[in-house]
Amino acid sequence: MLRKSNAEIAFLHGPTGELPTVKELVEGVRNADVLLPEATLSIPKEVVTANLNLRGIANYGVGYNNIDMRSATELGIPVSNTPGVLTETTADLAWALLMATARKIPQAHNYTASGEWKGPGGKSFMGADIGPGGSNRPKVLGIIGFGKIGQAVMRRSRGFKMEVRAFDPPMKATIEKTRGVEHRELPDLLRESDFVTLHCPLTAETHQIIGEKELDLMKPTAILINTSRGPVVDEKALVSALRKGKIAGAGLDVYEREPHLSPGLAKLEKVVLLPHIGSATEDTRGQMAVVAVRNAVAMLRGKRPPNIVNPEVFESPEYLRRLKL
Repeated sequence: MLRKSNAEIAFLHGPTGELPTVKELVEGVRNADVLLPEATLSIPKEVVTANLNLRGIANYGVGYNNIDMRSATELGIPVSNTPGVLTETTADLAWALLMATARKIPQAHNYTASGEWKGPGGKSFMGADIGPGGSNRPKVLGIIGFGKIGQAVMRRSRGFKMEVRAFDPPMKATIEKTRGVEHRELPDLLRESDFVTLHCPLTAETHQIIGEKELDLMKPTAILINTSRGPVVDEKALVSALRKGKIAGAGLDVYEREPHLSPGLAKLEKVVLLPHIGSATEDTRGQMAVVAVRNAVAMLRGKRPPNIVNPEVFESPEYLRRLKL
């Protein structure tokens, strides 16, 4: 947070390894000009409305579903994000997660490091091919959400000679114009794909876009990857599908109720679980910080942030009132 007194920066945090509570955020934001939260930190209405003089919220991340956008917009509070800079890094992570899940790499590592491996006759960790493999049959990659990250994941699939299907209603025209990609409605994409990877924002339309009905459509050999937002998958339904063998595996970097996992998820051998590290490289996180701070400085100066996500606030009487403070 940027404070009024000599542009002092105040850092809010909870106990080591924990995010601040809503109560701590409310207390901290009362004297702030700009709030700069991580995208994993929930900013509910209580925090948004805690300071009538708040100039803006500069989110440190591309997603902003962590913020009560309705309250912010109604109060004339600009909200910004950090798009673009994390596209390639997040696509790398999605692809790494797909490969690790398909080839059971974490499980094999843990087995080897444990000392259980005694040579021939041990666990074989049979996985799934990503490329054509011995059968010489191209695998099908289904991409749900064909924005920048979805397209970056698609580009990486070319090295594995995969066939690509994509579903994203607002991006249908782009999908149809993209070489090597075929548009599919969601049910058909799920039926055809060997790997399904999610890259859609969290909206009312995408909330639990993958639930029990959708998981039933997938191949029993299919693998689900999610590096977008946790609530786009019904986690309880996913646990059930994995237990019953309806799909072969899942690789997750995001969860419905972070940092809490649905009961039984962590005990499954068919999953690879990461602690929301999609953009976690030094270069990318550093550039995200630069973008977030540029947005914050613009807010402090009463200017339009470069990465505004609710531009309608600039016509708001509430925003004009804040500028006069």
